Amino acid sequence: QVQLIESGGGLVQYGGSLRLSCAASGRTFSSYNMGWFRQAPGKEREFVTAINWSGGSTYYADSVKGRFTISRDNAKNTVYLQMNSLKPEDTGIYYCAAKGATGDVAVPSTPGLYAYWGQGTQVTVSS
Repeated sequence: QVQLIESGGGLVQYGGSLRLSCAASGRTFSSYNMGWFRQAPGKEREFVTAINWSGGSTYYADSVKGRFTISRDNAKNTVYLQMNSLKPEDTGIYYCAAKGATGDVAVPSTPGLYAYWGQGTQVTVSS
């Protein structure tokens, strides 16, 4: 069992930055691949970025490449999402999610493959 708690969301102007954090409970954090997803009102939850268990591999949606950076600190059981050059279309609830790394060649982008989810944190970008 992994419990995830996101923080760091808020209201920011176009072009601004935010840093989200996701703190995980448990002693096996380093055995999980981690992902960030977001959901805008009236839309399906979509993949934003993911990082493998060691932090050695990262994956990004095309819409955030070059603007967002995912990282993790396994000693602190925390994954981060640095978001720069924010746009109004980045608005939504951001969720972190965990998936056991065993057997994964690459970290998936499909929400349904992640077993554990946080409660989400709201990010609003004003134009």
